[in-house]
Amino acid sequence: MHALDVLGDPVRRRILELLADGEASAGEIAARIGEEFGISQPAVSQQLKVLREQGFATVRPEGTRRLYAVDPAGPTAAREWLSAFDRFWLPKLAALDTELARGRRQRRLAEQAQSPSPQAAQSPQATQPDRPDPTADSAPPPGSAEPPDPE
Repeated sequence: MHALDVLGDPVRRRILELLADGEASAGEIAARIGEEFGISQPAVSQQLKVLREQGFATVRPEGTRRLYAVDPAGPTAAREWLSAFDRFWLPKLAALDTELARGRRQRRLAEQAQSPSPQAAQSPQATQPDRPDPTADSAPPPGSAEPPDPE
């Protein structure tokens, strides 16, 4: 069975999602999957067996329980097989990322143009333009003559 055949089944994909969070017992998996998909414990056990045999899951006994975990070999094999097709979608995804960033920038600039900045709204000069800014340097206003140096 090919890695994508394994991942093509929604029940197996969901089991892998559960296992991605860490180890889980066969009973816990069967209860959760049975609840979500309405399938029996033996049907879940069959799916776990497929995952184990195809290198997507490992199992270890702990007392009377069997604990399942993701085996990195299966997802790695799927990733390696899919990587041959990266050239088809990676440039398109990069272009999409660029367009999304451009759209976010345009929205941000449009919002800034529509509303005054919070600093301008709070500035004393914005509300009272005739009053000098007390935090500004003590330079004379433009166009006024400076007093001569006493030297």
